[in-house]
Amino acid sequence: MIARMSHRVVSGAALLGLAASAMLLLAGRARTQDLYQKPPNEVLRALNAPVTPRASVGRARDVVLLYSPVPYPPIADVAQPFERLAGLRIDVATNGPHNAPRFNNLVRKRVADGHEEEIDLPAGFYASQPFWSPEGHTVAFTHATDSSIELWLADARTGKAATVQGVKLNAAFGTMGFSEENRPCHWMPGGKSLLCQTIPAGRGAAPKPPAVPAGPRVQESFGKAAPVATFEDLLENEYDATKFDYYATSQLALIDAGGSGKVANVGAPGIFLVADPAPDGKHVLVSRVHRPYSYLVPAERFPRDVEVWDLTGHVVYKVASLPLQENVPIGGVPTGPRDIEWHPNKPATLVWVEALDDGDPKKQVKERDKVMWMHEPFTGEPVELTRAEKRFAGISFGERGDFAILRDFDRDTLRARAWFFNPQPTPDKPWTFHADNPHEKTLVWDLSTQDRYHNPGTPVLWPLLNGHSAVLQQSNYIFLIGAGASPDGERPFLDRLDINTMELKRIFQAEPKTYEEIVAMLSTGGTKLLTRRETPRDAPNYLVRDSVAFNGNFADPGSLTQVTEFTHFADPTPELRAIQKQLVTYKRADGVDLSMTVYLPPDYRQGERRPAVVWAYPLEFTDASVAGQVSGSPYRFTTFVGPSQLFFLLDGYVVLDGASMPVVGNPETVNNTYIEQITSSAKAAIDKAAEMGFIDPNRVGVGGHSYGAFMTANLLAHSDLFRAGIARSGAYNRTLTPFGFQSERRTLWQAPEMYIKVSPFMFADKIKVPVLLIHGEADNNSGTFPMQSDRMYRAIKGNGGSVRYVTLPDEAHGYSARESIEDVLSEMLQWFDKFVKSATPREVKAATESKTQD
Repeated sequence: MIARMSHRVVSGAALLGLAASAMLLLAGRARTQDLYQKPPNEVLRALNAPVTPRASVGRARDVVLLYSPVPYPPIADVAQPFERLAGLRIDVATNGPHNAPRFNNLVRKRVADGHEEEIDLPAGFYASQPFWSPEGHTVAFTHATDSSIELWLADARTGKAATVQGVKLNAAFGTMGFSEENRPCHWMPGGKSLLCQTIPAGRGAAPKPPAVPAGPRVQESFGKAAPVATFEDLLENEYDATKFDYYATSQLALIDAGGSGKVANVGAPGIFLVADPAPDGKHVLVSRVHRPYSYLVPAERFPRDVEVWDLTGHVVYKVASLPLQENVPIGGVPTGPRDIEWHPNKPATLVWVEALDDGDPKKQVKERDKVMWMHEPFTGEPVELTRAEKRFAGISFGERGDFAILRDFDRDTLRARAWFFNPQPTPDKPWTFHADNPHEKTLVWDLSTQDRYHNPGTPVLWPLLNGHSAVLQQSNYIFLIGAGASPDGERPFLDRLDINTMELKRIFQAEPKTYEEIVAMLSTGGTKLLTRRETPRDAPNYLVRDSVAFNGNFADPGSLTQVTEFTHFADPTPELRAIQKQLVTYKRADGVDLSMTVYLPPDYRQGERRPAVVWAYPLEFTDASVAGQVSGSPYRFTTFVGPSQLFFLLDGYVVLDGASMPVVGNPETVNNTYIEQITSSAKAAIDKAAEMGFIDPNRVGVGGHSYGAFMTANLLAHSDLFRAGIARSGAYNRTLTPFGFQSERRTLWQAPEMYIKVSPFMFADKIKVPVLLIHGEADNNSGTFPMQSDRMYRAIKGNGGSVRYVTLPDEAHGYSARESIEDVLSEMLQWFDKFVKSATPREVKAATESKTQD
């Protein structure tokens, strides 16, 4: 959400003045940094290539904002001090997210004539992801200095930008993600002001650790099962709780966006998970966290009061007092109101969901959830709007208010459904809401959540002047955007659906052998689109597609034939265009369809058998018919980012990327055959690439990240397919994630044999080929504590195996610092060069047969 304007640098003079203890600390850090390795120059050139700017469009649709990600901060920035509190990572200097994404080179480009100008910002300026005012004329973003987070506003028509003086934002909850609700500021209806979370006046210094412990840490439970995931960065003691109070507490304030800089406080300071203005601009939905806190779950599960305030901070309506959520059933939901939000096109109407099954997915009930709503002036009782037979998965309202989409999800069958209904009685429509039967709806979609080929897409949302978004409606039409997955790869599309007749017409779809996705609809009728187009040889660029023949306000299918090149970004890495890639489909021994993208290195010559890298990530499926469906597209522009496995192409390897590793079966027991299925899938990929004449099956390495690392270790322990492996940031001992992992629903105590069987830690003595373990020392992912790699290293080492263990200072589950990424690439290339590329020959039979399970 935020980024610093400049890197913090400690000068030599300052170092001389440091205390001896600090000198030792810095010396230790410097020594570590001196050991960072760099990969070959050709790898560095590809790594450092410019990235395609992102594009954003406001409601006015007259200006496109282009802004460029800054992909690799220096380790000096990543290493800045931060607190790990209640699942948050808070930069102690700025009170915002630690190591947040940042952007620069903000450019406004007119749709009408393509004229572009940079937003007027200081040199070296880094911004958060921008967000538009409701009317689409002003862009807001945050900027982190060395000591605070500033709010900046830019006029999209003139390009002038300025900070709002005297405002210091509290963006502590921005560390939970970068969705709209987690921003520190929200536009008020009309765009004249913003509601922001700010640092309370006179807050003072952060609490210091107690010199003497106040007492023991006590937790207790009496007879009620409370299974929880293995969360990272939790509170550990009362001192942590005090720090959480300090950093998370903010003052809500209305900030004038018209240039006066006027700030008006709203209510008393508190810890706000949510502070969302109502469409009427007179009310605010707040969710305030309060004690007692928990040492087992993150902040979003702490007790909280959900209330409606007026703009003075007076409580108009109390929605709920929600308790600590430590006892939510595995795969279930909490009791009481949840998913509480404003109806987007009513002045002040709340909509929420409540479980009818106590939140327990194993209870057999006729209906699982009910949807409630409550209208201003918030007197009387909430009214039931509708019910969901399966678990509620979302509700979307049309911009006119006479149309809604209810979605539910069946955990047992993994099927998702969508229902159309009218929340306002209009008896002449087939999907009409009936006052005497509020549950009457029309089923529109019912398909497997894993079925990519038949996914109908997502309804297009339109920003309203009140600051909220609703499903775009044109007469009796809505619009759907989808990925367009197919056996040949993804071809994104835009469809128009008549909600009365259910007639579906395709307005746009990417041409064969290209990848073109819709960035924004520049007209409400779909007659003008902003798209991002690329091919294997053409760099991504933005296009404007116009309809040259349309009926009224609606584009005719296939009529978006007038194409204007909106941007002209050149190929940043022409040396990569010699890389060949193709989508390859094949079958596993049990008949399950599989696919992978085969990349051939730029110097590849027909008939050569090269060393190969298999890189994969297992996924669970209930149905073999959808397990083999193709994901992604072979027609995208080839670029390398981060510590990508595709960099092996520049070292002469064939890369079998995204090799399917489906684990098919009943969701309750699917992992019983996890080992057998991933081993069979890996063998099928190697056999297919060898059959095509691309690879030497005697020289194949395997790698993966996170759950892919778990897969890698298991393949090395249970097969003879590979000469070496690379496992990054994985979990290897499933007894340390005893209440489930990935999609596993059983606990360790319910399926102990399976937990042991799938834990490569238990079979470390069977790993006879070299394995490279890499892990971020500040891993923030549930279940993949750094201890997992540490213990795996000790297990392999203790059993006489060949293993190298690299830990990355200050890095989380994904690696971000330039020095870290360069080091990881160097480690990976050197490891496979030594143990795969240079491997001595062995019999093909031995290389392609799996070990027999005991």
